[in-house]
Amino acid sequence: MKKDLHPKVFNTFVRCACGYEFQTTSTIGEELNVEICSHCHPFYTGEQRFVDSAGRIDRFRRKYANLQK
Repeated sequence: MKKDLHPKVFNTFVRCACGYEFQTTSTIGEELNVEICSHCHPFYTGEQRFVDSAGRIDRFRRKYANLQK
């Protein structure tokens, strides 16, 4: 069997942008910062909320705000 075949596994501390923090295992490193987690993602929370980090929704609303039906 080959030596050093498997990656090193860390006990990782994950911090979300919403403020939620939890601990898991990962091969990435000991600390990980994420934008969306299971506590704030609309699929898991059941809330219809738009996650817009690039401002696309606001840009769309401004562009089509003056159109009439």
